[in-house]
Amino acid sequence: MASGLNNGTRLFRGCRTLLDSLKSTTQAYSSAAAVSPKGELKASGAAASRKKSEAGEKKEGNRSGGILKSVQVSPALAGFLGMSESSRPEAVKQIWSYIKLNNLQNPANKRQINCDEKLKAIFDGRENVGILEIGKLLSPHFVKSSS
Repeated sequence: MASGLNNGTRLFRGCRTLLDSLKSTTQAYSSAAAVSPKGELKASGAAASRKKSEAGEKKEGNRSGGILKSVQVSPALAGFLGMSESSRPEAVKQIWSYIKLNNLQNPANKRQINCDEKLKAIFDGRENVGILEIGKLLSPHFVKSSS
């Protein structure tokens, strides 16, 4: 057992020597580019910070547009939501909270929603609606802007 321990210690010292030499060579090249643990080249400090700032600007710009933008809704949906403007995700959240609160999900088939009178006004008078149909049935309730 003592010989195995000595071999492991020698092996570990050898790895440490290799890692120290690798560390010194990467420090020499750090001004141009850095090496990731997988051996891939990374961008230098200035280029990496530039990429991060560009990515941050894109995320900031997308938050108020597209699907997250609040738009006018139809009178039927406005009556259900209690507001005249809403974004699509917010409308779906409120509809789901109403479904959960009133136990309108079919217990036998959780993918099916049993509509009450309030939901029938939104979902074209249908008795049952599938989960995947909610987005399609809500689409006509969002008024498209003319601009």
